[in-house]
Amino acid sequence: MSILVTKEWEEYAKMVPEEYKQVMNRVKRATEVLTTEAEPEVGPTPKEVIWTKNKTKLYRFISDHPKKHKVPLLMVYALINKPYILDLTKGGSLVEYLVNQGFDVYMIDWGTFGYEDRNLKLDDFIMDYIPRAVKKVMRTSKVDEVSILGYCMGGTMTSIFAALHPELPIRNLVFMTSPFDFADSGLYGAMLDERYFDIDKVVDTLGVIPPEMIDFGNKMIKPMANIYGPFISLVDRSDNDRFVKSFKLLQKWLNDGIPFPGEAYRQWIRDFYQKNRLINGELVVRGRKVDLKNIKANVLNLAGKSDLIAQPHMVEALMGKISSKDKEYKNLPVGHTSITFGSQATKITYPTIGGWLAERSN
Repeated sequence: MSILVTKEWEEYAKMVPEEYKQVMNRVKRATEVLTTEAEPEVGPTPKEVIWTKNKTKLYRFISDHPKKHKVPLLMVYALINKPYILDLTKGGSLVEYLVNQGFDVYMIDWGTFGYEDRNLKLDDFIMDYIPRAVKKVMRTSKVDEVSILGYCMGGTMTSIFAALHPELPIRNLVFMTSPFDFADSGLYGAMLDERYFDIDKVVDTLGVIPPEMIDFGNKMIKPMANIYGPFISLVDRSDNDRFVKSFKLLQKWLNDGIPFPGEAYRQWIRDFYQKNRLINGELVVRGRKVDLKNIKANVLNLAGKSDLIAQPHMVEALMGKISSKDKEYKNLPVGHTSITFGSQATKITYPTIGGWLAERSN
């Protein structure tokens, strides 16, 4: 490959028409991006660890900007991939935007689970980890209320946590592309149908679920577009430095998955995708039934029009179940990832969240 893209490449390029030279140069550039260039730096916003439990860390982001808003914000991400998608790069970071707007921002990083964590359940994260993180945020910020932003599965978990802890002073809840109603989950529902997908056999065999398995499942929703599409786009646009930077950032994050604790995965698939217990009021966590009407905090619920993972109807279903007087649902022109990274995120998502929180955080 190194010979092909150096000496022999240049010699061959002299023999072909100009338009083909341009194609060859793009292929050469794409090859360099994929094989020799260093991975991009991620998570640029300065932060400190203020609390740990098992593999999990609680970060507080550091900023020279003065704090303008009294109520701090805790970000809760999914048990899939890593949370730095919320702080991917300078100028393309929801964390950076909110910190610069004067918010006191915290984030839970679940860490990288191992086989020894196979028995962790959703109950543990919802009843132990999140409550302790919330209390640490409040003590650190020296306030008596908190806002929580949940992204993807992190939002689903946050809704359960809020419903089970009405005694905690949660002022604001922001949900980003978080599924709540799984009755029609599209192709995911077909793949995970209990008639064909034996969740017990999967978990009992593997213990923890490899990130590659989850990533492959996501890609199979639109296999041609998801498996080959990004690389075709890279060749077509490898002369666009801005596109190449975004490509490298997203590929790093997409390939940086974490193992999913087996017992938590068993619950996630069975109780949500297969049985749809949350929205139907049938979900039980540590012996307590989850009733979403216990949620009374202010709620901003964001969906993405082109999201295939948490389709808009799966997200919007929450609105009719909660008791919040101040609640707003928005369907943004974004996808599951582009709601937090990309031009639409910076133009639409960031100011939507920042403006909504600013009015409700003092």
